[in-house]
Amino acid sequence: MDGQGRALDNVIIERLWRSVKYDEVYLNPYVSVCAAGAGLNRYLKHYNKSRPHSSLNGNAPAETHLETLPQATCQ
Repeated sequence: MDGQGRALDNVIIERLWRSVKYDEVYLNPYVSVCAAGAGLNRYLKHYNKSRPHSSLNGNAPAETHLETLPQATCQ
């Protein structure tokens, strides 16, 4: 690592937080901490399970993850 806090060291997580801020946090004025937690939980489920990602050929991360798991075989 070249230095503490460099965005390039954590480009994937920095991109996730950018999406969370611009798609959820900045658009929703939360009235309480509980409401913010519920909104973030809802958004992260959407992000992982149903939001298409161009870097994953239009698939959601959960779909891509399940496709890459080895198939179990019964003996």
